[in-house]
Amino acid sequence: MCGRFALNAKTDELIQEFVAAGGDFREWTGSYSIAPTNTVPIVRERADEKTGEITRTVDAAVWNFHPAFMKESKRPQFNARIETVATNGLWKGAFASSRALFPMLGYYEWTGEPGNKQAHFLRAQSGGLLAAAGIYTVRKVDDDWEVSAAIITRPARDASGEIHDRMPVFLEPAAWDHFLTPDKLDAAGKEQLIELLNEESDKVAGTIAGYEVDRRVNNTRTADPTDASLIEPISTD
Repeated sequence: MCGRFALNAKTDELIQEFVAAGGDFREWTGSYSIAPTNTVPIVRERADEKTGEITRTVDAAVWNFHPAFMKESKRPQFNARIETVATNGLWKGAFASSRALFPMLGYYEWTGEPGNKQAHFLRAQSGGLLAAAGIYTVRKVDDDWEVSAAIITRPARDASGEIHDRMPVFLEPAAWDHFLTPDKLDAAGKEQLIELLNEESDKVAGTIAGYEVDRRVNNTRTADPTDASLIEPISTD
């Protein structure tokens, strides 16, 4: 599962990091407490309908996957399991042709019993950005087009597995091009991509480190998303 994450990079930095042509999410300034239904930056590729030219951009998306055919739901759809993302009716259409990356500095998980939860922050040992595989969809809301997205998750391993049983599917830069291409995949193509996601995310999982952080982050209503100290390790002495 991935139910909260942090991203402090600005749009221009994301464009540079992900070798994108541009982006229209200029109001993005970063957040250390991103929760489901928040609007976040995603990286995606689209082909021009006339020329077929593919362009990679950084765009705004609601972290709550909501295709046009889906009725309103009180429960946000923010994670898609790798085991079913290629076959489940809710996800499979987007997985075939509308894939995206979720840039993040790291993500939060919790241990302990309800009412006494300890927050942990998991991030790359290098301190750099991570890229989580995701899917997106577009629907019309009133007079505007809304992009919404979900993060693909997998069974956790290594440091992440010591804290929770699920983790995002993280990809190394070498896999970004193949994953983002907007070509529509057939059944065999989807199966091959799932294999790639498992292999690549295995590599990244071994580079993740986790540590305990202040429990102020536990409550999304009171945690200040601009407070960088939310991701600072606390003393365990």
